[in-house]
Formats: sequence, structure tokens, C-alpha cells
Amino acid sequence: MTASTPIPISKEFDYPLQNAEGVTCTAHAWAKVPPQLNKAERDALMQKSAELLKARNAVLVAHYYVDGDLQDLALATGGCVSDSLEMARFGRDHEAQTLVVAGVRFMGESAKILSPEKTVLMPDLDATCSLDLGCPIDEFSAFCDAHPDRKVVVYANTSAAVKARADWMVTSSCALAIVNHLKDKGEKILWAPDRHLGKYIQQQTGADMLMWQGACIVHDEFKGLELDLLRKQYPGAKILVHPESPTSVVQQADVVGSTSQLLKAVIDGAEGETFIVATDNGIMHRMRQLAPGKTLIEAPTAGNSATCKSCAHCPWMAMNALQGVVDCLEQGSGEVFVDPEVGRKAAGCITRMLDFVKEHPEALVVKDGGRLAGMTPGIGAA
Repeated sequence: MTASTPIPISKEFDYPLQNAEGVTCTAHAWAKVPPQLNKAERDALMQKSAELLKARNAVLVAHYYVDGDLQDLALATGGCVSDSLEMARFGRDHEAQTLVVAGVRFMGESAKILSPEKTVLMPDLDATCSLDLGCPIDEFSAFCDAHPDRKVVVYANTSAAVKARADWMVTSSCALAIVNHLKDKGEKILWAPDRHLGKYIQQQTGADMLMWQGACIVHDEFKGLELDLLRKQYPGAKILVHPESPTSVVQQADVVGSTSQLLKAVIDGAEGETFIVATDNGIMHRMRQLAPGKTLIEAPTAGNSATCKSCAHCPWMAMNALQGVVDCLEQGSGEVFVDPEVGRKAAGCITRMLDFVKEHPEALVVKDGGRLAGMTPGIGAA
């Protein structure tokens, strides 16, 4: 691959396990979706999971996008509900020697990288991420090798191997500040994998950025035209958008920010205020708990003729279930392993980010043109 070689195209992934009944919601379309539980089954699994966490000296860390039962279980048992980075940091700093990570595989890897001496388990190791899948290490390494003059900056949603190849890891909360920092030093950047987030950062910073062309299958589906029509139905609503979304969606936002910042925007909103939310609808569970007086509307992912007007839920996040928590704690299944050398190299780019954030706390909240992005204490950043 040479400097004149076209930037890699987006990686597209499809799966044969379509629902025979024609269900189109991504939570049911491809992945091994756990069966629905009745109240008795749910209560029994919640109690058993809590008992096992205590007996195994384990703590549950859950992402905002997983099932609400898992979020509730994490909070009820002394764990945390947050973004991927805060999950890993919480697990690193917690005294528990076993971490149960309810999320997708790169989150489990990040936890293991920051806590190599601990046992890291996941309810389902097959839960992955389109951004991770769309950035295979062999192709990415070749891309990096073709552009040795650029600093390699990767988003958290990547494999341990890709992080090991990078100079910096960023989350959407600190990416603007770190890219600005590199730009001010005269650095040119090779960015991966999310093209929408990369484009947003490039527009905000003016940095010289060469993009890997990946995308999140959830955020990539938000539709600018449909969002504009929805705004007209709710003229007073505030639009909250994660920057992994297409430009036509980001341009309409009142708040562009990380998972935690979108949550904070709802919490800080006026009583009775209406919000249209363009991110994975798993976050609605926590938003409703922390801001019960607000009206939340899911941003559209399809047009009027679609059977699912807003299907913004990751099919791999949906694979996490209470039964999986029980199974991994009882059987030791779903253990995450990272090659020690890969982990050591990957830890370098993560630590570099953490050190930067510690030295530049102002980087965690960035205001620009009325838009807001950043990390919120006690909530996290994604």
C-alpha cells in the first residue's frame, strides 16, 4: 500500500440469522438474542447473579447500551454503569480480583489490558463491534506502514492488536483535545476506525487527518432527512447526537458529545423538556432513571414505510444477559485473554491518553459553537 493507494473502503458485515418473522430491529436481527424472561425468572437470576458476584469476589461493570437488568444489577452490587473507558478504569481501581464485563469484546480487552493480573469474564465472548471487525490488524498495519510520517490515533472501539499499533487511543470525550494537541505540535494524523467521528474532529480542529473508513452499524443508520422531519413535529426538542453519526445528523444537533455527555445534557435539562436522542437506545434506561421528568424520543433510523422506525440498538450489546453472568461466574466461561506483549504495547497508547487527561483536565469539557462534549465525573466518557 502506497501513499497514492485509495483509503480502504468501509467494511460491511452481514449475518444469516435473520428473524423468520421479519423482525427488523438490530437487537434481534443477527445476534444470539437471549430469550425474554418472565418476572419470576428475572428475579431468580438477579438474586443468583448477586450471590455469585459476592461469593467470587467479583464486580460487574456494564455499558450503558446493555440490557437494563444488567445495568441495575451492576449498580445494586457495587459495580458501575458507564462507557468503555470508565468501565476499564473502574475495574482497574476496584479491589475485586474478578471483573465481569457486560459489553462487547474490545471492552473486555481494555479491562484486561489495564488489569492484566485480574480475571476478566464476559457473559458472551462472541459479542463484538462493527468498528472492531472493520479494522483488522493486518490491513491496518499495512495502512500505517504506508504512512510512517503520521501519528496513529485510534478510537477506543478497536482490538487490543490495533491499539498496540497506535501512538494514541482516544474516546469521543477527549479526542478533540488530543487531536488539537497533536496539531499544535505540527503532527499529521492517521485516524481509525470511525469515519464519522474522524470527520467531525477534522472539521472542528482543522487537523491533517487521513481516515480509515469504518463505521458503527448503529450510529451510521441515523437519517438526517428523517431527523429534520421529526424536529418539525417537536419544535422545542433538543437534539442530542453522538459524533459517530453521519454529518447530516450531527449538523442538526444542539449537543454533540460522548455517551456520558448526552446523559448529562438530559439530567441538566429543564423539567418537562423534550430530547431527541441519536445514539444506541440502550442509554434510554439510565436516562429515564436519572431524569424521570424528561421526555425522550429515539432519533429515526428509517423512513415512514419501514417496519422499525427507530432501530438504534447494537445486536452484539443485546447478546449480554443475566444468564450469561451466572454462567461465566459458575463455569469460568467467557474469560478474556490478551497476549502479554500485545497488552503491554496497547497499554502504552491508553496510558498516554490517561496521562494527558490528568494533566489537562480542561480537555474533558470542550465547548464550541454551543455544542458540548466531555467527560463527566461519576458518569464517564465514551
